[in-house]
This record gives sequence, structure tokens and C-alpha cells, in this order.
Amino acid sequence: MSTLHVLSHSPFGDQRFTSCLRVLGAQDALLLCGDATYALQAGSAPFEKLQGSNLNLFVLAEDLQARGLHLPDWAEAVDYPAFVELSIRHDKVNTWL
Repeated sequence: MSTLHVLSHSPFGDQRFTSCLRVLGAQDALLLCGDATYALQAGSAPFEKLQGSNLNLFVLAEDLQARGLHLPDWAEAVDYPAFVELSIRHDKVNTWL
């Protein structure tokens, strides 16, 4: 069973980001949206964790652009229809509220 994990909170405010990374399985995917996209700030601790993780990592393109961040080559930007497709493709969706 695979799970799509959806993070929308900044990785700098609490432990949701770290907790999520701990429970991700090999078939799971992570979608960053909202302030969670700040995890893609080059040189930050969250960026370093993601860069070396070999995750199935997606980021909502609209939120990435709104924050002026660049997409690393190891992540994939998606729009809302692709977000829906990811939700359907996985057995479960876990939103980290």
C-alpha cells in the first residue's frame, strides 16, 4: 500500500516535516504545498534532508512560484489536476495538519 503525504506547513515551525520523513515508505510520495515549499530553499537543513533522500517528491508549482523558489532536478512540479491524479494513484492520502 502506498500513501501520498501532503505537507503544507513550513518545515521551520514545528516537527511535522521531520515526522513525515521518518514514516515515509519506499512506495510513498511526498507533496509539498503552501509554506512547506520553503523546504526547497537551497542550503537549508530541510533541503539537505530532501536532496539526499531519494523520495518521490512533488511540489505544487503555483506555491513554488509564489514563493520565488527554484525547482531542484530531483523534485517534480505539479498543478492541481496532477495533484488529484497523485491522490488517485496512491491507496491513501495523509495530510499533515
